[in-house]
Amino acid sequence: MPRIIRAREFTADQAWAALDIATMNGCITTRLHWTDQPYRWHANDGQEVFVVLDGIVDMHYCFGGREEVVQLEQGEIFFADIGCEHVACPRGAARILVVETAGSD
Repeated sequence: MPRIIRAREFTADQAWAALDIATMNGCITTRLHWTDQPYRWHANDGQEVFVVLDGIVDMHYCFGGREEVVQLEQGEIFFADIGCEHVACPRGAARILVVETAGSD
């Protein structure tokens, strides 16, 4: 059955709350997050696709032993490979689509 999700209308009571959209092949999750607060530094044990649907997010990540920062705006995508340390820091409220291995942090 089809499902329509209006991402801009999704809100939550706490930062990084999520709407589970799908679990594909039993191992890949697709979730819509709402947040107005930074997450925390972490490295996933699987790959992660991070899509800004609404808002602006500063993505901090480590590359070559240095911390880098990239500003992500609506429609932009950040791909974190296995072990890539990163933290998302929204500028105000943001809605983010995350596709990752089920159970990833």
